[in-house]
Amino acid sequence: MADIKPYWQNYIDGAWVDGGAGRIDVTDPATGETLAEHALADVADVDRAVMAARRVHLSGALTAMRPIERGRMVQAMGRFLLEHKDEIARVLTREQGKPLWESHIEIEGAALYFEYYGNQASTVEGRSIPLGAGYMDWTEYEPFGVSAQIIPWNYPIEMTARSLAAALATGNACVIKSPEMTPLTNAWFALASEAVGFPKGTVNVICGLGHDAGAALAGHPGVNQIVFTGSVPTGIAIATAAAQNVVPCVLELGGKSAAIVHDDADLDAFENDIRWGIYFNAGQVCSAMSRVIVHESRHDELVARAENVAKSLSVGPGAERDTFGANMGAMVSEGQRDRAVGMVARAAEQGATVVAGGRKLNRAGAFLEPTVLAGVTPEMEIASNEVFGPVLSVLSFKDEAEALEIANGTDYGLVGGVFTADLDRATRAARQMRTGQVFVNEWYAGGVETPFGGFGKSGYGREKGREALWNYVQTKNIAIRLKG
Repeated sequence: MADIKPYWQNYIDGAWVDGGAGRIDVTDPATGETLAEHALADVADVDRAVMAARRVHLSGALTAMRPIERGRMVQAMGRFLLEHKDEIARVLTREQGKPLWESHIEIEGAALYFEYYGNQASTVEGRSIPLGAGYMDWTEYEPFGVSAQIIPWNYPIEMTARSLAAALATGNACVIKSPEMTPLTNAWFALASEAVGFPKGTVNVICGLGHDAGAALAGHPGVNQIVFTGSVPTGIAIATAAAQNVVPCVLELGGKSAAIVHDDADLDAFENDIRWGIYFNAGQVCSAMSRVIVHESRHDELVARAENVAKSLSVGPGAERDTFGANMGAMVSEGQRDRAVGMVARAAEQGATVVAGGRKLNRAGAFLEPTVLAGVTPEMEIASNEVFGPVLSVLSFKDEAEALEIANGTDYGLVGGVFTADLDRATRAARQMRTGQVFVNEWYAGGVETPFGGFGKSGYGREKGREALWNYVQTKNIAIRLKG
């Protein structure tokens, strides 16, 4: 595998620059060794990035374009990612830990956001409002201006694309704060914006610590809109800072998502849902299927099948796993891995049975065995708190009402699932689950076209789909009194 350059810079106002806070080490989670250094932004760097984006917005350069032209540029950014997919994937796997083939999937998914929202750019249309013969009245959608986007470490390419594509398509300039654990691949968004011809300052990419650069960005008076994906405490801090400037936020704060598996479910097919629902990206997915609530008559069979799925997975360095299949890479860091191990140990102390995994691998790197816990009950910590790792908790239920009570029994509400051959029962459950999205008979059904976001402490606002576009625009009404 080709060497990765030792030092990476921030991108502000069309230039690659060092950081006022020095440098930060980026660690390869498969080895525990330093992979590269990245420039670390300070408050002054944040200010320069915001001011560059604000200058572009105030110039009118983005809004003066015909939307279809701006959309073509957004689409071209997606093609740029695909043209550099192999190079990006190698870096993504080394900084984040996922298998190389998963990195390819992530980059392809990122490109799809640019294709989708590029196509949507010319469809953000106002409407005329009839007020009688003496008036002409209509609405227009205007971009907020400067969109601040604080990106999580689990999908640094795809999650950036999700917000950046929609923001650019609607005419906003952007400041991206890349995640400090996985900042390297965000460089390609800067390169892509240059390559397709966006004005300098349209896309700014900075790496900084959350309590420093992140807080400065969230509270900057020049920011007009914020998108954040991450933890509940950080989301609360960002929303609080934004409120001081009366700035709208989109917050996606994770979940403890449940799949209800009824007695008539197809467990052969469900094994595939276990594979992707909890072990893809080593379970570091906000919408992971971290809880399975199964009818008591199928409990033992499902646990046995889950055990087989977990034990079938080969775990090791993502750079050595370039072929789609039954394999899993490292978690993002040893700290994240150790947190998951600790939660599994406490679950066992509270009475859960560790059916598979639960231990770190006896080798360097942030590896955790794919884990299955049975005998989990709703009052256990692991039944309500997000692990963010490859840990499946299995609970059981007697009747439909109990299943829904358990599913809705956490503070989260991101996604949920129902597995049954009875579509009447599936529909009843889907309407009663307090989640922003419900999958029926396939975990992760949907796509970039389908809105995504949470209830409760999973956050507010919607990403993906046409619904996401309204996060980045505000409505202006224009009323004209006509002469008689």
